[in-house]
This record gives sequence, structure tokens and C-alpha cells, in this order.
Amino acid sequence: MLLETSGGEKVYRRSGSIVVILPEGRSAFTTSWVNGGYREDLEAVFNHHVPRGKHSAEDLEGGSVPAYLEFISNKLGVDPEKSSGLLTAACMENAAIVTRSFRGVEVTAIVTGGIEVNGGRVGDPASYYQENGAYQYIQGTINTILLIGANLPPYSMTRAIVTATEAKTAALQQLVAPSRHSNGIATGSGTDMIAIVADRTSTITLTDAGKHSKLGEMIGRCVLEATLRALELQSDLTPLSQRDMMVRLDRFGVDEAMYWKAASRLEGQNRKAAFLKELREFSKNPSLVSTTAAVLHILDEISWGLIPETAGKKAAVSIMKGLPDLLGCAVDLPFDEILDEKNSIVDNWINITAWLIKNGKLSAVPDR
Repeated sequence: MLLETSGGEKVYRRSGSIVVILPEGRSAFTTSWVNGGYREDLEAVFNHHVPRGKHSAEDLEGGSVPAYLEFISNKLGVDPEKSSGLLTAACMENAAIVTRSFRGVEVTAIVTGGIEVNGGRVGDPASYYQENGAYQYIQGTINTILLIGANLPPYSMTRAIVTATEAKTAALQQLVAPSRHSNGIATGSGTDMIAIVADRTSTITLTDAGKHSKLGEMIGRCVLEATLRALELQSDLTPLSQRDMMVRLDRFGVDEAMYWKAASRLEGQNRKAAFLKELREFSKNPSLVSTTAAVLHILDEISWGLIPETAGKKAAVSIMKGLPDLLGCAVDLPFDEILDEKNSIVDNWINITAWLIKNGKLSAVPDR
């Protein structure tokens, strides 16, 4: 048993699952295929790790998602008719649990999360079209189980889903987690699920789960903290791991091969292994990462329509011209040869940083 809440919910980890056994008098709202939506008769909710190699519904025991969830319910020893399950590729050992309480109301968030494969920004191009019940399983999911020690009417529970979803997205924004389907910052994965449980037997009834309410604050803080912790445990996605120029450039499709292509065009550059070694070291220079973030945010604002592309390119080039001074490089760069406002912001960034690395003008400054 991992936890017993003050209201009596018991949280276990067993057979690749996190199982929450519910006392009588609980209301639940889940996005599960089985017993999903609003229910007042559930005895358990669970979050289950789907083993590797299960890429479609046909690969699952039973041959469909509902049949698989029934199979898992029986395996866990809970009634399939009175349980609701979430599925994920994340390991249950990497689950994060956060609890907060205020004036007798306790809120607990249990989160598992993986975003490196399936991260997406809402509105990204679809991966598949669902027809006639067909389902394609895609790895990478942030699943949330939220336990609320108060009585919430159904409409408040749906508002709690909104608040919890905003908190999850806020965590991804803080980490600048990349979408894998566009150049945008992820707002979640394509398969995120949630289960919310409230206590109808509680003497405390709360009708507002929005951000202005104390309940909303607790939901937000619990889910935000648990999501950040789960992503660290599962994917090693942390503020520290994001302090890397190449990590930041990844969502724009920039890799080492593109850098070497740019560097190999420079005079006297023919040491690929040495160049890439220096690139990896210099990529963690804090001042370089800070400038990368500023330039890429201009790209984001252009894509959102907040600033015109021409003005954005001029501002980005101006920032790039100040890069040598910012990095303490006593060098006169041939800016006219390296930078061109007609080029894309990313191409100009690669050109100037490749030149600085090739000429040994960057230094691997310790993190601070």
C-alpha cells in the first residue's frame, strides 16, 4: 500500500498498476473506455502500465481495449462492473503522489507521465482517424487520478477536470516540453486520461473547483507538482535537462547533422568528431541557452501571430549580433557573411553558433 487518505481511499501498487480502492459513497468521473463518465457505484479506479509490444488493440489480451480492461480488473481482484481503468506506457514505479489539505479538505493527485514520444500541442495534425471502434495505441501518456475529500456535485467535478488539465499543461509549459507533431510547445500527450473521485458522504460540499477557489488552488498545486515529478521520474525531463541549446532546438528539427553540415561549409573545418564534441559541451553554456530561449520565443510569437515575421527576424538577427559580447568573445564576426534577414531564424542561429564553435569562441561555462 502506497497511501491511505484521510477519507479512507487506499492506494496500492500491484501487477503493473496503481489501484485505488474506494469506500462506499464515492462519486467518480473518468475518461476510461469502461465505466467512464460520471458514476456513483465504482469501487475502484486504476492506472495500468501496458507492456511494450502492445501497439494496437489487437495486441491486447481480449483483442480490444474494453476487453483488456476487464482482463486487468480481474487480474487486480476488482469487480470489472464497478471499476474504471486508465492505460499508459509509463511505469507505475515512477508514479508521483502529492497531497495538500485545508480546513479538513484533503486533495491527492496521483500522476504517471511520459511525454518524450507522444507529446502534442492541441490542434496538431492528427495521427489517425477513428472509425467503427478502431483504435490505435500510441505510447506516451500523462494519467492523473485526483482524490478529493469533499462532496462535489457533478458539475463541480467536471470543472475540477478543467483545473487539473490546466495544471498539467502549465507543468509542460514550464518545462518547454516539445510537441512531437509540430514545432509547438506540448500541452499534453495525445492519449492523456484522468479520473476524479469525490466523497458524497462528506459534510463539506464544495461547488467551485475553478482557479479562484481554494479547492481549485489545491487541485492546481497538487497536479502541477505531481506532473513535474512524474515526468522527472519517467523521462528525466527536468528544468536542468532543458538547460541545453540542442534540447531547445530539437522541437524545430535541429540536430547535430544540421550543425555539422553548416560547419563543414566553413573554411578549414574538417574535424567532425572534434566539432561535435565541442558542440555538445558548448550547448550547455547558460548564456547560450538563455539567448537560444529568447530567439526561439520570437519564433513562437511569429507563429502565434503576435509579431510580424519581418520584425521578428530583424529582432532575432540583432540578438544574434550581440551574442559574441554576451559570451565574452573578443572577435569581429563577418556578420554580412553569416547572417541574412532573408534566411530563417533557425538557419541564421545555426550559422552564427557553428561559426563561434568552429573558431573556438565559445566556452563551456559551468552551470550557475
